Amino acid sequence: MEFRPCIDIHNGKVKQIVGSSLRDDGDCATENFISRHDAAYFARLYQERGIRGGHVILLNPTESIYYEATKRQAVSALAAYPGGLQAGGGIHAENAAAFLEAGASHVIVTSYVFRDGQIAYGNLERICREVGKERLVLDLSCRKKDGTYYIVTDRWQKYTDVVLDRKTLEFFAGFCSEFLIHAVDVEGKAEGIETELVALLGTFDRIPVTYAGGVRSYEDLRLLKETGHGRVHVTIGSALDLFGGSMELERILETIRL
Repeated sequence: MEFRPCIDIHNGKVKQIVGSSLRDDGDCATENFISRHDAAYFARLYQERGIRGGHVILLNPTESIYYEATKRQAVSALAAYPGGLQAGGGIHAENAAAFLEAGASHVIVTSYVFRDGQIAYGNLERICREVGKERLVLDLSCRKKDGTYYIVTDRWQKYTDVVLDRKTLEFFAGFCSEFLIHAVDVEGKAEGIETELVALLGTFDRIPVTYAGGVRSYEDLRLLKETGHGRVHVTIGSALDLFGGSMELERILETIRL
């Protein structure tokens, strides 16, 4: 189990938001925290502590009036910590190489590999060829509907028809080197982890998996480690002291090492 930091960028600023509140219409979201620091500041901080594998996420769609400002922030973070961070948000076969050249260790892809609620096999194969399996992370973030987890796309706003289960994980693992999975219904709320989802992810050991969503305490970290059998990495957003929360980065690292 490892700590994977995050740098979420929305409307050109580093923020923590409630994931389920994000809307493209009007570029709005419920905000938990807006940083006075730019993205490069956090990238350098993670680099100084030797924390690798974090993700920089662009939360605006490419057609947004804020997209270029958001992209500039992301690129500055990648340049500040070359090879130490992954980049995601609106990435596809045509622009993935640019993010890798900007310093990303991996690109994170979701919406591009789904169309009309189904897996877009052609796009999945195309992005895998373009960047290589070893530099591709698939974001299989999910929400519960009728008691079942479904993968969601387009900044978590659209349900697909694809159930997140062991079979789905096995299939997608053939195309990427890692999964990033947000429990969207609890993302940004710091109300506790989705133990059912973590238990599912803990049964999978073919490639690394990073879980995000709801972590609010050091006890949640211990629960996640136990429920995920020590296999599931974790990212913490709103509860982290860097983003206005009460959980101290150094104590998080210490708790995970125990």
